[in-house]
Amino acid sequence: MDKRKALLLGSYTHPKFHPLQGIDTQVSHLLNDMFTVQCTENHKMLRESNLYPYDLCIAYSDLWDEKVSPQQTAGLLSYVSGGGGLLVLHNGVSLANRYELAQLLGARFDGHPPMQPLKFMPAAEGHDIIEGVEAFEMEEEPYRFKLDPFTERQVLLEYEHEGERWPAAWCHTYGIGRVVVLMPGHHEPSFMHEPFRKMIVQGAKWASRYPGKIIQ
Repeated sequence: MDKRKALLLGSYTHPKFHPLQGIDTQVSHLLNDMFTVQCTENHKMLRESNLYPYDLCIAYSDLWDEKVSPQQTAGLLSYVSGGGGLLVLHNGVSLANRYELAQLLGARFDGHPPMQPLKFMPAAEGHDIIEGVEAFEMEEEPYRFKLDPFTERQVLLEYEHEGERWPAAWCHTYGIGRVVVLMPGHHEPSFMHEPFRKMIVQGAKWASRYPGKIIQ
């Protein structure tokens, strides 16, 4: 079977907090059996005609002080609603600086306490994305989110902080496309943790409808 194509978007030259260097290697290696991964910081790739050849778009965008253009916003919305897959890792949630993309992602960033060891726990049973994932601990930035009340999301993973549980991963459909958001991924060491690695692979499969067992 020919490999599918994935596009990984991030920031090489002027990242505010999260450079794509190192992350690109980790993600490309993780998905190598299924996808040829093209890595770029050119967000013009989000225009619909540019996204069309890809089965999966992976967002590691570090755009905290800027927004993608209206044309790029429309391209990503059209791509996903028309059946494309979107996998958002950690700072990729910065795309939600545009309200239209906040609806697509199902949330927007709402700050975070300092980086620290966190305990993560599965919050759903029987979903392909967290199959084989048990509770685990890793050092991570405890991102908090304002969740869109209109999104029919399924929360897959939660983390514990100061006695409360917070969403750390979710998925939903958008049109006939699929969206997966994974909160961890602050830096390259995050990608060394096996449970997170497994969720990236299984999230990519689910979002792109990769051949195999799919839960509808």
